[in-house]
Amino acid sequence: MPVNFYPEFSRRPDQMPGGDLKTVWVQAVAEDGTWGLGQCAFGDPVAAFVNTVIAPILEGRNCMAIEHLNDLMLRVSQRFGTSGTASTARSGVDLALWDLKGKILDQPVFSLLGGPVRKSITCYATSDDLDWSQELGFTKFKITNPSHYSEGDAGIKAVVEHVAQARAQIGIEHDLMINPVMSFNVEFAQRLLEELRPYHLRWLEEPLTPTDNEGLARLRRSAPWVAIATGEDHHGRHVFLDLVEKRAADILQPDLKWGGGLTEAMKVHTIGEAAGIATVPHGGANDPFGQHFAMAATESPMAEYWLGTDPGIPLADTTRIPGTVTPVNGKIVPSPEPGFGMQIEPDDISEWDAH
Repeated sequence: MPVNFYPEFSRRPDQMPGGDLKTVWVQAVAEDGTWGLGQCAFGDPVAAFVNTVIAPILEGRNCMAIEHLNDLMLRVSQRFGTSGTASTARSGVDLALWDLKGKILDQPVFSLLGGPVRKSITCYATSDDLDWSQELGFTKFKITNPSHYSEGDAGIKAVVEHVAQARAQIGIEHDLMINPVMSFNVEFAQRLLEELRPYHLRWLEEPLTPTDNEGLARLRRSAPWVAIATGEDHHGRHVFLDLVEKRAADILQPDLKWGGGLTEAMKVHTIGEAAGIATVPHGGANDPFGQHFAMAATESPMAEYWLGTDPGIPLADTTRIPGTVTPVNGKIVPSPEPGFGMQIEPDDISEWDAH
């Protein structure tokens, strides 16, 4: 992460500044009492934005008119900035609206998007525990990054050793990716990719900050033997359009819970599709939101499944959202139940407790 420029901060996301902010759930309720749920992140700031900025302009409007409601949210967000807190808040509301619409029409969300375009979703595992990932049946793998550009030659050596060990374990026939999470600059990444060339990475993910699309374009031109993937911290269609116009990425990776929701992700997919670029959302297979996207998006060849629990625990016992389907031998078929198929009861829902 960028803050790791300062060694005092942990590399663990949950131990970084703001890393302990709570998950935010948004409930959208129709006149007849039917309700839908959406999930986003970053605690009190996002919850406050939903309650004080978004809710007042949506209340009483047609809940089925999702495109119109998204346009309202985008326009009211302009003065607050359309990324960060604002886009994360819009994400939660948008996902709740899709869940609600699916329940009203008694259809799964992927059907509302046009229906399934594949029989199942191929998942890649994000984890440094490759033994467990392989035991679970995954055949595509993404590993974490151990270094920051401020570490110079020692940092490059650490990444190369990490990648070399992973490649030796999984073999040359399986996809291998690595995610620096904005920890590199252009010069460091260029030097590193020269060293990593023998290991045949499928892609390098989010090496630079989302403010440096020009740098991503330079990096991509300088290392045509590896794909550049990015997008989890690019929020909204306009920044993805800029990425595509600059030819700065080979894989687009919007986050449905941070970048504006399902509606915005589908717009990003359309932009990428027109340019011949695939869209593989960040963390897409871990929740029903990304699963339904991947089932209906033609140019989404795989989905990320983050293994965030200890080895030996069955994936079905690790889901954070009841009703979420988990991979079997690296494949997922989303729930066909209405909406996103979440099995959350009314008694599980409570008002946001700001603190």
